[in-house]
Amino acid sequence: MKFLVLSDIHGSASCLETALATFEKDCDALILCGDYLNHGPRNPLPEGWDTKKTAELLNARKEKILCVRGNCDSEVDEMMLTFPCLNAYTTIALPSPSGIRRIFVHHGHLYTREKLASWLPKDTLVISGHTHVTVLEKDGDLCYFNPGSISLPKCDDGKTCGVIEEIETGKLKIEIYTIEGKLLREAIF
Repeated sequence: MKFLVLSDIHGSASCLETALATFEKDCDALILCGDYLNHGPRNPLPEGWDTKKTAELLNARKEKILCVRGNCDSEVDEMMLTFPCLNAYTTIALPSPSGIRRIFVHHGHLYTREKLASWLPKDTLVISGHTHVTVLEKDGDLCYFNPGSISLPKCDDGKTCGVIEEIETGKLKIEIYTIEGKLLREAIF
């Protein structure tokens, strides 16, 4: 199984199109970490801001989407999107030699690392967005992954996304790329 991980789209249809054109053909599913259409009161309008087109692009892929609500998402966004997008978190279970490998997906604004460490079993991959800053690190028994933002980056990596691939049962390769396809970092977890 191979996942394309996108976060903080903020209505940028052009950035979404670039990321999808670069990675979608090689991925089985999309993990979306929230903030789909609205740019939020603290952000400028992103390049290529077109909420209707962004919704159309996402709706065309609804069968492949696993997603959560961001802090800029609301009921009005779900009126435009044809898939449920207002859950605070979701989990994905993959087979592993010890039973299952858990992936926990949330936007990043509700749960602290301390809370997640007390909730989640060891060797869980925690995926979040929200900060618009890329993260790929192990902390205690958990691995934290933030693919950054495809539209409004707040780090030197620029506009980024991620790819997670199960390379063997229970083992994941996690990669951070620019939306144009330049590999920035990778790790095996």
